[in-house]
Amino acid sequence: MKSSRELQADPGGSLPWWHVRPRVRQWWLSRLSLTDTFTLTQRNVYILPTRAGWMLAVTLIVLLVASINYQLNLGYLLTFLLMGCAVVSMVVCHNTLRGLTLHLLPPQPLFLGGLSVLDIKLINARRTPRYALGMAVQGTKHWAWADVPAQGESAVQISFRPERRGLHRVPVLTSETRFPLGTFRVWTIWRPAAQVMVYPAPEAMPPPLPQGDPISGAGAMASARSAGEFDGVRAYQRGDPMKLVVWKKFAKAGELVSRDSSQTQRYELWLDFARAGSLDTEGRLSRLAAWVMAADAQGLQYGLRLPGGEIKPDGGSAQRLRCLRALALA
Repeated sequence: MKSSRELQADPGGSLPWWHVRPRVRQWWLSRLSLTDTFTLTQRNVYILPTRAGWMLAVTLIVLLVASINYQLNLGYLLTFLLMGCAVVSMVVCHNTLRGLTLHLLPPQPLFLGGLSVLDIKLINARRTPRYALGMAVQGTKHWAWADVPAQGESAVQISFRPERRGLHRVPVLTSETRFPLGTFRVWTIWRPAAQVMVYPAPEAMPPPLPQGDPISGAGAMASARSAGEFDGVRAYQRGDPMKLVVWKKFAKAGELVSRDSSQTQRYELWLDFARAGSLDTEGRLSRLAAWVMAADAQGLQYGLRLPGGEIKPDGGSAQRLRCLRALALA
């Protein structure tokens, strides 16, 4: 018998089914359309008996053979009654999933190592409720179950953990039901078009923010970042963000003051990839992500320099998202 390496090295040889099946699966998935709103019809809903269904079939065959052999009228009645229930359950099970509409809400960005939570709406346009509907990422065993009311909708949440930073497509999802008897499994395969942004994980204990370059015209007040630690402050006003409160001054003097964003920064802070230490690429990106979060928490204006370009100094949540996105795609 050839080893797996020999089979891979011999493209002309016949591959066993466990080598062929992933190729067939990828070919089949590539034929599915990418959409964030997926309506289930007879063309994309599949049905097969479960283990309990196969056991029921074997039991019915044994009952039928015994009834024929011993001429048991009650045996015939029981056999065909159970068979009728199984057929009705197959129709009910298929109709429970067919006609349902699945809608994926845009996923939120996250840091590497976290769970990406997907919010999915199950929309039922029929006048009858649907029971025991499950959603999961294909290939996992973590299911989210919900009942959908008549002419209503329900929401489920499922999650997956991205393995690397960057922009990733949402993995293939599956939905199924075994209602009402559990003898049949009805399922569908769904390829969402949405993508999720994964930022580099911030360094756990990063060094302090780098020294800023003095802004021209600021004079000697910008000669060192540490000079005048509490310069550019004003009395706390109701509604000031907590990140602008100078907690050190409150701890020392008991006075509650806030930074004046128009005066507090007299230097130009650049977060430079080349000055992020002697780390590998992923380590530097993690440090830069931590610096971006620290600078944003302090209400500073900062810029980002990467090998492929730079982002001009600015502040606020928009600047934070721009920098984190650039780090994710670097």
